Amino acid sequence: MSNSAHPDPAERRPFLRFFYRDWRPTRLGRWANRLARWSSDHGISSGAVLEVRGRASGEPRSIPVVIATLGDERYLVSMLGPESDWVKNVEAAHGEAVIREHGRHPVHLVGVPSDQRAPIISEYVQVATSGREHIPVAVDAPLAEFEAIADRYPVYRIDPS
Repeated sequence: MSNSAHPDPAERRPFLRFFYRDWRPTRLGRWANRLARWSSDHGISSGAVLEVRGRASGEPRSIPVVIATLGDERYLVSMLGPESDWVKNVEAAHGEAVIREHGRHPVHLVGVPSDQRAPIISEYVQVATSGREHIPVAVDAPLAEFEAIADRYPVYRIDPS
């Protein structure tokens, strides 16, 4: 089932409705993303930036991301679900991307099957303060609750390219 069948939990919070509507960033949300990318690129924040070739334009597209770590592996989670532009771009680019975090690092993003996503999404909501607003499970919920929604949130393992 797609995310469009489920309301974005973040939209229950009036303040966040300024940034996200219908699982998409608003104009203000896109501006906030540009500011986050800039601050990450200039070492002001500790965030990372995902850069991937646009599926239509072929031009590099970038978005601030939070990297979840589980064991020795690092992961990206789409807090806005499978309809997120960056997810569509990653799929079109066959996983080829760049992570800008303390330099530029070519990576290959490998999709994680939905039956393996729950522990990763659970870790993601621990570290992604803004991302947790979009995931309809409490931060301290049992893993079974994350399993119930895991198919709605794409997850990618970050492998060196």
